[in-house]
Amino acid sequence: MRSFDEIFAIAAERKGGRDQLEALLEPPSGETDLAAIPDDRWLSCATKCIFNAGFNWKVVEAMWPGFEEVFHGFDIGWCSMLNDEEIAGLASDTRIVRHGGKIRAVQENAVFLRDLAAEHGSAARFFADWPVSDQAGLLELLKKRGSRLGGNTGQYFLRFMGKDSYVLSRDVIARLVAEGVVDKAPTSRGAMAKVQAAFNTWQEQSGRSVKEISRTLAMSVG
Repeated sequence: MRSFDEIFAIAAERKGGRDQLEALLEPPSGETDLAAIPDDRWLSCATKCIFNAGFNWKVVEAMWPGFEEVFHGFDIGWCSMLNDEEIAGLASDTRIVRHGGKIRAVQENAVFLRDLAAEHGSAARFFADWPVSDQAGLLELLKKRGSRLGGNTGQYFLRFMGKDSYVLSRDVIARLVAEGVVDKAPTSRGAMAKVQAAFNTWQEQSGRSVKEISRTLAMSVG
């Protein structure tokens, strides 16, 4: 496995130099800022990521004001109390994408976030406090306790909210394979542990955020 400096040099050559690459690396939000995000915004972002998955994100974006209206600004209490009849009604509402399973996920994720808030003071506090060195564990928790938040959906959810995190895009996976970390897209717990260990090593070497490392890996390929 190459050092981070070696991978950075590869990415810099592809992007026209170190300065040009640095300009493309945006730092993540700080823990204080992350913890201050209202819990309804976590539900809103999770919902958008879920509806974007396997669908045209431009359509979802254009309809998003309707989503905010239909789900009462993603109020955690209101969404967590949705019953089967109300979910069925929402599945025929033309203001949103009519996908019954994903609409139900709004209610289920509202319960998930409500429970996190009860356990940690707020869902935002929970996500802010989770150690960056164990993103694999956080992704596993999202898959188990959340609804439709497994795989890349959970990764993009964390990234879009500002949590320091990696996204295992096609290019990032290609770099991980090239470095011998994994031999294919990681799906098992063991493979994810190897990915996490590699990111932890590169972070120790560089002192950079995981987001910057992830972006560098991607740009060393694409």
